[in-house]
Order: sequence, then C-alpha cells, then structure tokens
Amino acid sequence: MFTPDRVQPYNCTRLVYMINIFVCFFFSACVSHICLFLSVDSVVRRYKDALIQRLKEDENSLAQVPGNSNSTLLLIESVSDLQQREHDLVQVSVNRGAGPLHGRVLGLDKLIASLTRGSTAPRVTLTVGVAGSGKSRMVRRFIQLWSTSQIYPELSLAIPIACWELSSFDRLSVERMLRLFVPYDNMDIILFNESCKVLLILDGLEEFRQSLDFADAPPTSDPRREIPVSDLIANIVRGNLLPGATLWLLSRPGTGAKVPAGLVDRVTEAPSPSQTSTPEDVSSQVWTYLNSQKPLLILSSVPAVCHIIITTLSRLLKLDSDATPLPRTLTEVYAHYCWPHLSGSDTPSGGIRKPLSTLGRLAFYSLLRRRYTFSETELRTYSVDIPTQGSMLGCRILQRRQSWLSDSVAWQFTHTSVQEFLGALFYYISSRRGMFDLFSESSVCWPRIGFHSHYRAALQKTNQSDAAAQGNLDLFMRFLSGLLSPAAAALLGSSLGVGQEEQLTQRTTASTLLQNTVTGTGGDAVSMRSVTIVTCLAELQQVEWLRSIEDDLINCNLRGKLKGGVCAVLAYLLQVSDTCTEETQLSNCLDSSSLKRLLPQLLYCSKLRMENNEFKEGTMELLGSLLSAKECHIQMLSLADNSISSKGIKPLSRALLVNRTLTTLDLRGNNIGAKGAKTLCEALKMNQVLVSVNLQNNHIEDEGARALAEVLQSNRKLTTLNIQKNGIGPEGVKKIGEALKKNETLQDLNVSSNHLGDLGTVALAQALMVNHVLHTLSLQSNSVSDRGIKALSHALQSNQGLSCLKYVNVKRHSINLFKHKQFHVYSCVCVYFSLQWNFMKAGAAKALAQSLMSNTCIQLLDLQENTLGDNGVIALASALRSNSSLSVLYLQGVSAGKSGAVALADALVVNESLHTLDLRGNSIGMEGAKAFSSALKKNRSLRSLNLQENSLGMDGAIFIATALRGNHQLTYINLQGNGIGESGAKVVSDAIKAGAPDCVVDI
Repeated sequence: MFTPDRVQPYNCTRLVYMINIFVCFFFSACVSHICLFLSVDSVVRRYKDALIQRLKEDENSLAQVPGNSNSTLLLIESVSDLQQREHDLVQVSVNRGAGPLHGRVLGLDKLIASLTRGSTAPRVTLTVGVAGSGKSRMVRRFIQLWSTSQIYPELSLAIPIACWELSSFDRLSVERMLRLFVPYDNMDIILFNESCKVLLILDGLEEFRQSLDFADAPPTSDPRREIPVSDLIANIVRGNLLPGATLWLLSRPGTGAKVPAGLVDRVTEAPSPSQTSTPEDVSSQVWTYLNSQKPLLILSSVPAVCHIIITTLSRLLKLDSDATPLPRTLTEVYAHYCWPHLSGSDTPSGGIRKPLSTLGRLAFYSLLRRRYTFSETELRTYSVDIPTQGSMLGCRILQRRQSWLSDSVAWQFTHTSVQEFLGALFYYISSRRGMFDLFSESSVCWPRIGFHSHYRAALQKTNQSDAAAQGNLDLFMRFLSGLLSPAAAALLGSSLGVGQEEQLTQRTTASTLLQNTVTGTGGDAVSMRSVTIVTCLAELQQVEWLRSIEDDLINCNLRGKLKGGVCAVLAYLLQVSDTCTEETQLSNCLDSSSLKRLLPQLLYCSKLRMENNEFKEGTMELLGSLLSAKECHIQMLSLADNSISSKGIKPLSRALLVNRTLTTLDLRGNNIGAKGAKTLCEALKMNQVLVSVNLQNNHIEDEGARALAEVLQSNRKLTTLNIQKNGIGPEGVKKIGEALKKNETLQDLNVSSNHLGDLGTVALAQALMVNHVLHTLSLQSNSVSDRGIKALSHALQSNQGLSCLKYVNVKRHSINLFKHKQFHVYSCVCVYFSLQWNFMKAGAAKALAQSLMSNTCIQLLDLQENTLGDNGVIALASALRSNSSLSVLYLQGVSAGKSGAVALADALVVNESLHTLDLRGNSIGMEGAKAFSSALKKNRSLRSLNLQENSLGMDGAIFIATALRGNHQLTYINLQGNGIGESGAKVVSDAIKAGAPDCVVDI
C-alpha cells in the first residue's frame, strides 16, 4: 500500500541528485561562457593590435599623400542640391571655398553619440566631402583613437571597410563579409549579439562599381544568404541585416545623396581648411602669388588640390622665373605638376608619349565609367607598369591602397583631378590622329576626322544629361580647353608634337565655346553647364569678352546687357572676380528676366547690392524665393531705391520667416508705406537673424512706427534701425520710446528728419533714463526746442550707454543746451558729438568750451559749417589746453581767421590728445600758418592736419613745410587751394618729404 512516509526518503534523494546535476551543468556552462568571452576579449585585443600595426605601416605612405588631418566634422541638415548635382570642384568654386553656413562643429568623440540628454544615438551617420577632403584620413584617426581606448570604450568592435574592396565581389553574405574583415574565431558572439555594440564603417560609397539601389533591392534578413553587393549594402543600411550595428557611411556628396534621407539619422561634412590661415610649410612668396590668382586660391580649400598647387608653385619659384612663368590657370598647374612625374624631367621637354598611351588611356576610359580605383590586373590590361615603392610615378601620380587586414591591394590616382587631367591629355593627343569616336573603346563606332570634330563631341558629351547629372566631365572639359591655350602650347608643344596650326585651333575652339555660351542660356536660368563653358573660355585664355563684362560690372554699366551669354559670364565672375568677393554690385541693371537667369548663382553671394532697379511685384516674388532657398548664403542685401510697394514687400517678408543667413537689409528709398511696414514687422517678430534694418524714406508714418515698436519689444537680435525721413510724429515715437524701455539689444537708432518735436524727444529722453544699451542716437532735423533739449540733458545724467548723440539742423535757440549747467555732467559716456550746420555762433561755442574743460569722455567733436568766428575758436582753443580726451576736431567753414588760428596753435603746444584737426575753408592766412609752424615743431600728437583753402600763399606753405623737419608724427597734410602754384607745390612737397618722408601730402 502506497504511503507518503515510505517514499519520502527516496524523493528527497532524487531531488538532491537532480539539483547537483543542474548545478554542474550550470557551472560548466558559466565556465564555458566565461572562457569563451575571455577568448573573445583576447581576439578583440589582437584585432585592435592588428589595426594599430596597419596604421603604423601606413604612416610613411600617408605622409606623402595630401589630405585634411582635422579631427572634427560639421553637423549639417542634409546634402544640398548643389552637392547632389555638380562636380566636386564646381561645388568648391561656387561656394568660393567656404564650408556650409549652418554647420555645427562635431568632434570624432561625438560622431555616433547622442548630443542631448533626451536624444538617442544615431544608427546611421553619413559623412560627405569632396574628393581629397580627408575623409579616409578621418577614418584612420577614428580607428587610431578607438584602438587605443581613447574614444567609445563601450564599442565592442569598429570595423573599417574600404568600399573598393567589396567591388571585387559580385555576391556576398553578411557573414562572409564580416569574416573577410574580422578573420578571427569566436567573433560571431560579438558580431551577431544584440547586447554588443558594433560599428561598421563603409568608406567611399562612390567606389562601388554596382550602383546602389535602395528602392528596388530585394529585402532579406538572412545573414548567410549571398546576394549582390549593392543589395547587401542596401539591406544593411535599411536595418534588415545587422539591425543592431551602428553604421558610419562616408562618400562624395553626389553618391551620399542617394542614401534615402529617411534612413540617415545624422549628416556631417568634412570641413575645408580656413583660407585665412597660411600653412606653416608654405613660403610667403607662394602664398602671395596664390592670393593674386582667385580661381586657384578658391580650389586650394580642397587639401589634395592645395597640395598639388603649392607643390607646383614652390618648385617653379626655385627655378628661373623669367624662363618659366608661373601658372595662371588650373591646366598650367597640372601640366607643371604631372610632367616631372611622367617624364622623369623637371622641364616639359621630356618625352611622355608612352605614359600617355597607357596611363592616360586608363584615366580617360575609367573616368567615363566613373571608376577611380584599379586592381593590378586592370593596370596590366592598360599596359601600365606597376609603380615601385618610392618611385615618382608611385608617389605623385598613382598611389597604392592597402586593405585594413587582408592582403588586398588596389591603385588610384592621387586625386580625381589628376585622373581628369591625364584623361584630357590623352584625348587631346589621340584626337589629333584618331579617326573614330574616342568615347567608345570599341573599334566599331562613328568616324570622326579632325581635332575640332572630336572637341565638339566632347563638349556635347559633357552637356548630355547622363554625364551632366553630377558634372562628371566638367573638369575634363576644362582641362581639354586649357590644353589649347597659348601658355599650354608653349609649355607642351615640343613634347606633344603640336605645330603652328594651334593658333587656328584656338580661334575655332573659342568660337565654338562662345556660340555654346550664347545659345546655352536662352531665357532660362543660367545652368552650371553654361558656367562651365565660360570657365573653359578662361582656361583657353580667351578673356577679352570676360574682361569687358567685368568692367561693365565694376562701372555699373550692365543695364540692358544681361542677355544670353552675358548672364553666364556674370555668373562665372560672381565666383572668381575680386570685384564680387566682398560685394556683388548689380545696381541699375536688373529686370525680372535677367534676375531669373541669375537666380541660381546669386544664392552663393554673401553681400548683394541691387539698388535702383525698380523691382515689380513679380520680381519681388523671385527675390523671396531666393532668400527662402535652403542654400541661400546672402548675408547683406540692399534693395534701396527700387520703388518697392506694400505688395512687393510681402514675398520678402515671407522669406524672412525661414531665412537663416541675412543679417543686414537695406530698404531705403522705397514706398512700402505703413501697410508694408506692418507686413514686414510681422516677419521681424519671428526672425532671429537680422541685426540691421534700414527703412529710411519709406513713408511708414506713425502706424508703421507703432508696428516697429512691437518688434522692439519681442525681437532679441536687431541692433541697428534706421527710420529716418518717414513722417513719424510724436505719437509714433512715444511707442518706440516705450519699447526702448524693455528692449535690450538695439544699439543704433536713427530717427532724423521726422516730426518728433519736443513731445517725441521727451519720450526718447525718458527711455534713455532706463535704457543703457543704445549707444548711437541720431535726432537731426526734428524741430526740437529747449524743452526737448533739457529733457535729453536730464536723461543723460543717469544714462550709462549712449556714446554718440547727433544733432543737426535743430532750432537756433536749442543751443542753450550748451549753456545748461548740467551739460558737462551728462557727457560722461557720450564720446562722439556731431553739431554741424546748427547755426551756432560764438556764444554757443563758449558754452561748449566751458563744458569741454571738465569733460573727460568726448573724443570727436564736429562743428563744421557753424559761424563761430575767431571768438568762438579762441574759446575752444582755451578748452584744448586742459581737455585730455578730444582726439578729432572738425572746424571746416567756421569763419576762423588769424587770431583764431594763433589761439589753436598755442593750444597745440600743450595739448597731447588731439590727432586730427580739420580747418578747411577758413582764412587763417600766412600769419596763421606761421603760428602752426611753430606749434608743429613741439607738438607730438597731431597725425592729420587739413588746411585746404585757407589763403596760406607760398610763404605760408613754406612755413608749414619747414616745421615738419622737426615733426615726424604727422602722417597726412592737405594744403590744396592755397594759391601755391605748380612750381611752388613741388618745392613745398619736396621739402615736406625730406623732413617727414612718411607724410602723405595733398597739394
């Protein structure tokens, strides 16, 4: 009979037995996993050591390869339209070598990390950069830091893969791919374990020979399934394969843009080095010359191209400069750079026909296929000898690329531009004797006879949509045109067997390019292809037309001429002309059609002046689209005197809601009225970029002023506001005054030539008692009387910010300000005081002089065109004896005579602060000049003295000249209009130069 008591000992024994077995198995499994993980850790250490060893091996070869050694990137929103469409160096030219405007600096230690507390780390990070910008160097730097545990210690593995290595495979699985690049046992635990962090680095997406197709690639999640390499990469990026891995993709911009934006979590760009800093190893002579050649200077922002240009210039400067002129075009630079490495000679006399027939052919046909990396088998196919280590060819023309951990080796040209130059050189030579279309390697193709037929074919091929999608042949065409230039003919003619017929070829080619330039634009916007054709003309050194248009641009003489090819030339000049570097002047020449043609090129101007063009509503819509564009670089825009109405201001206002670059907007002399001002102000409330707005003479009146007051209460960026001559009365200014009590950013306010009166001035004075940020206030021509002036005087006793207060054309009796007992107190901060044309007489000057005796802050005093007379000047001179702050004094046309001049001269003997004195248009005569002569022998502070039109005569001028023998501080003196005569002027000028050789004399 069954009883629990009888079976209990048996059950307990069995339970203990099972527990023991479980513990043994569990302990065995733990030990096994611990041993396995220790083994994996050992393998990871070996893997890191192998990467470090490869980095050391690459140090010597990399030292000879140009690139950006920077360890920072720029965080950007996305790849721009320009980057997607155009050739790398076209992008650089259009941007004038500058990087993205809105980029945020990001170190490698932040590249794949979350940037804020609430954000997650990116799974896919894309880095774009033009060829030669240093992307691969940045990968090496990242691997170096990670392998030595300086960044991302939480990363189990960082696997760098150069995409050219994958191109040798037709099909791959994820598992096989990873074993190729991490060839160690037991790595599956890390590679396919979601708890382990793995970074996969794919460097050079453009080097895949199969085009990446993210839309049609069949999805798969099987890591063992072998599929085409392009589909493999697409599935990895999508997250179907290796979903737990972090990806860092690097490519040129055109290819990077093909990665769907929805799959990319972070976009960065390899930055260009600043052009303002001179590389330490570059001589000043090289840099001076480079600064004089704007197109070359711009392209020098690409490190690899900079290396080629600098190397070439440095070598040529060591030679006889008379025998070898320095290159002015990119073609000349590359001819000088490549020749020694192809021929083994420092001069272009060495023969290079054999290298061109092999290396040039490889370069040309690979360029057509968009292939930039070659296996040794491919080199042999084109009969290219494998370069030996350290050879000229191996160091400067071709460079060897080694796999990270395998024995795979490939070759590439040191920069894509070298490949494009050699391809153009091959085409140039072959087309002179070729009878068939060179764009086909097949022997069955259309016959072509004569160089010009081949040239037209190349131009047509460049302009075709499939080749032009990313400007693949733009630089090739530029080099091909440049090889026809007189300079290139003189440089290469003997080696290439080019005869005297070259001049005819140059003229024919120039004619073809001109025809394409004129017909290529039509009424549409100027394309980059049209600009490329103009660049070809410049390389051909056919620049007469370009110079004439540049002259018209400088002289504002383009009205009625902006048609056809002129717009294309102007677009080219916007990139390379020194005239357009600081400011692009397109005043008095634009209409709607010409603006439409230039619109894509104007995006990249920084300062744009388009005044007096009478823009209509339709034209303003175009301008609005220009400012709204994501790629807009415009920082300063002047639309003065364009008859812009309240309707025309609407598209501009809409653009200001999204624009992030415009800091200065000049709308003076238009007619936006109160309605337009209200529309603009709605945008200014939201805009946080503009710092300066000029609305002078726009009839905004009180209603517009009230709208601006609302802006001043909320806007935190605006620092300068000009509302001069707008019919604003006391009510409008009261609102502005109330706003100024709250505003903490506005520094410069101009309300001149309105109708402020005393009420408006009192409102501003009350604001100044609270506001200590405003430092310049202009109140000219506002019918202000004693009441307003006294309110200002009282306010300035407590104001601690105002440094420049401008009165001009105030009522005569307001001069009582200077007699006010508090005037000398309030000037403790105000440093610039403008009182020209104020009907001041001697009494006001005496009151002002009294204040100057105790004032220690005013540095500039402008009293020109006031009838002060000798008595007023004598009073001021008395103040100068004790004043130690005034450095600039303008006394033009103040009716000063001999006695006033003598008083001023006596003051200069003891005064040590005044460095500029302007006495134009007075009558100090010879006696006054004699007094100044004595003073100048002792004074050591005066730098600039203007005695123009003072009736000095020959004797007075000689007095001044002889005084300078003992005074060497004066750097400028004006003695014009003093009846000296030509012979006397020479005597006086020579005397001054002998005594003070550094002094500039206007006589």
